[in-house]
Amino acid sequence: MPELSVRTTFKEKLKPTPEQEWALEAVLWRCRTLYNAALEQRITWWRRGQGKSVTRFQQEAELKELRAAFPEYAAIHSHVLQDVLARLDKTYQAFFRRLANGEKPGFPRFQGRGRYHSFTSKEYGNGARLDNGYLVLSKIGRVAVRWSRPVAGVIKTVTISKEADGWYVCFSCAEVPIQPLPLTGQETGIDVGLVHFLTRADGAHVPNPRHHRTAERAVKKAQKRVSRRKQGSNRRKKAVKVLAKKHQHVRRQRADFHHKTALALVQAYDTIFYEAIQPANLMRRPAPKPDGTGGYLPNGARRKAGLNKSIQDAGWGQFLSILAFKAACAGKRVEAVAPAYTSQECSGCGERIAKSLRVRTHVCMHCGLILDRDENAAKNIQWRGQRLRGLAGMPAGMNREPVGL
Repeated sequence: MPELSVRTTFKEKLKPTPEQEWALEAVLWRCRTLYNAALEQRITWWRRGQGKSVTRFQQEAELKELRAAFPEYAAIHSHVLQDVLARLDKTYQAFFRRLANGEKPGFPRFQGRGRYHSFTSKEYGNGARLDNGYLVLSKIGRVAVRWSRPVAGVIKTVTISKEADGWYVCFSCAEVPIQPLPLTGQETGIDVGLVHFLTRADGAHVPNPRHHRTAERAVKKAQKRVSRRKQGSNRRKKAVKVLAKKHQHVRRQRADFHHKTALALVQAYDTIFYEAIQPANLMRRPAPKPDGTGGYLPNGARRKAGLNKSIQDAGWGQFLSILAFKAACAGKRVEAVAPAYTSQECSGCGERIAKSLRVRTHVCMHCGLILDRDENAAKNIQWRGQRLRGLAGMPAGMNREPVGL
């Protein structure tokens, strides 16, 4: 039975005064300093303790002494400082998880001035609350909000973030009621790609807008301007802001496209099947080592070289996350199926026909089916999803055991 409520985030633009903006910058600066100091403490304890490090709760217990010794930290709400240590602990947990899974670990790094952009009040009403349309922050005051929509549900946390064009507040809300859309009785499979952003099982294509490719010349020009400016100069700071706004504009264009495309799918179909792809696994890896290892996928296929920028520009991972969320809000279903051989198998008879990425038309010598490669894959995705649900009516040749995720 579908959920009647979801958890979502409402993001609104802040309009702080110059004094409030300075206070927000100061909080962000001190949170970043605390993060780096806590990381250094963990590293030092690890080296001295022969494999034992300080825990998050030990560091939180020291906050009282820190606030007593440094008045600038006493001016920051304790929940904000506790969240900084929680973030650091989360990065450590992720590091050890990746290490245990044999992935590239990525040890937690020190945060520079341009890498720490937000702080969080982990309990609404204790350090951050709303009052007559204003956001009231402890030690800072009443900050005006440029509202675009009312906040729904129960507010749990409040996050203040700095972006290229100013300050924003994010309300993480639980128990937000869903808004079901009318059922259509239709199902489809979608195949994401680079020639077309996605292809539905009925053969309809959604064009790939290539937002970054379109803005690449302007971004490159702004990047050159930053490189020519002197380090630490005001002109360089201004150039960095211009470059950040260029990148922000591309990100917002991509997110807007993803939201509109996902909404159109959710409005038209009750169930949507998609490939359970891992975009990061499609990126180019280093060349094979002399012993022959590396550079290959688990099934022995070569990774796609030269497509990294296009894959990142398409943003498949973000789109699929948005699609799943919109489906949950609308009372619809989105299901993932195994991606293996969806482009190789014939959607008419199930015969497996090997073809390279350059071959864009599926031609089956067994049953004579000829259609677009992506449409064939989308049909296979739909068949595979329906087959996992035990739905009859698949082509006679599709009698292989389903490929597991």
